[in-house]
Amino acid sequence: MMMSRLLAFLLAALFLTAPAVAADAELAKLARASGTPDIPGLKIVWLAPWGDVRNARAWRNIIVHQTEGPAGSARGGAQAQAKNPTRRGVTIWVETDGTVYWAVAENLVPTHGDGANRNDNKYIDNRPTYRQVVRDNSIGVEFAGNYPDVTAAPTEAQVAAWKILVKVLRARYDIPAGRVYAHNWIDYKDARYCEGCTLATLAREWGE
Repeated sequence: MMMSRLLAFLLAALFLTAPAVAADAELAKLARASGTPDIPGLKIVWLAPWGDVRNARAWRNIIVHQTEGPAGSARGGAQAQAKNPTRRGVTIWVETDGTVYWAVAENLVPTHGDGANRNDNKYIDNRPTYRQVVRDNSIGVEFAGNYPDVTAAPTEAQVAAWKILVKVLRARYDIPAGRVYAHNWIDYKDARYCEGCTLATLAREWGE
């Protein structure tokens, strides 16, 4: 009796997890595509389509930023970035409604981060990040909307988009969850809030 119950439990668990495994496999396949793929659950505005992933920069890390701009500012930020890719900013911008703007070709390096100058271990162990997690090896994602309250949390729509987007980024560039960093974890920043910390923490938890 106990064996049959165990078997039934295992079969039920397999039945419940199979769709999720299949969905993740499909997402991983899409993440290696070129052009402007439709990714289920994400609304992406492609200002810079993907090329062959083999020609992309060898991104080793993901840095999460939050811009001190009002709701609706991601589009303008992304458009300005697309016109001048190496200006101060990031590759990807996320609006408060969850819309993702892919602004910069993945072989170009926007100016973001301040050189991984944090070595105080305040948030994480900084030994592997100090002077190591820099713009040249880290793809940046900017979440808009924390103005005028810089302590405002990301919106539910942003969190939902991030849950899919971070899977795509990790699959496309083969980045482990432990290499998703908040801006504040690696660089000294505004003391009023921890920039990107909630989103980076979630990404690591989802990866586990």
